[in-house]
Amino acid sequence: MTLDLTQPAEQIARLAAGVTDDQLGDPTPCPEMTVGTLLAHLAGLAEAFTDAAAKVSGPTTGTPPTAATPVLPDDWRTLIPARLEALVTAWRQPAAWAGETTVGGVTMPATDIGYVANNELVVHGWDLASATDQPFEVAEANLDASWVMVFNTPDDPDARAGLFGPRLPVAESAPLLDRVLAGAGRDPYWSPGA
Repeated sequence: MTLDLTQPAEQIARLAAGVTDDQLGDPTPCPEMTVGTLLAHLAGLAEAFTDAAAKVSGPTTGTPPTAATPVLPDDWRTLIPARLEALVTAWRQPAAWAGETTVGGVTMPATDIGYVANNELVVHGWDLASATDQPFEVAEANLDASWVMVFNTPDDPDARAGLFGPRLPVAESAPLLDRVLAGAGRDPYWSPGA
C-alpha cells in the first residue's frame, strides 16, 4: 500500500523556514541532538529516502545513520525544502513501493522503507516543532501509518536500534499522536524548558 508523504514533508519545510539562527544550538526531544543537528539529520534522511525510492545503491543509502554526526550545510534553508520536495516526488512513483530497497544500510521491502520514511517525517517534524515552539499537525493517514509502525516494533533494544528509543508509558485514552510519540520513545509532553 502506498502512502502520500506530502503533508509531513511540507510541514517540515515550513517548520525549517521558521527556525532562527539563534535556535540552532537549542535542545530537541531527541537526546544529544540540537535543532541544528536535527535539521542536518533531516537533510540527510530526505536525500537517503529519495535515493531509496529510486533504488539507488551507494553512500546515501548504504551508510548507517549513526555512522557520524550530521553537519548542517550552509545552504540548509534552500537545500532542505528542495530535498523534501524530491522525496515526495520520488515516493509518488508506483515503482518506489515495489520490490526491495535499501536505506541506512538495511535492505527491506520497499513498502516498509516508505513507511519508515513517513515515520521519520512525522516524528522528527514533531521534534522540530516542539524544539522551536511552532504549531504541529499531522494528516490522519500519516499518523495512522506511524502508529502501526511503532505499535508493531517490539520493545526490544535490538528491534528498535536505529529506529526508536524504549517505549514510554502513556494512557491508552491519550490522543493518537501522544501514543505514537511515546511508542517511539519520545515524551509527548516534552518542552524546551523542561
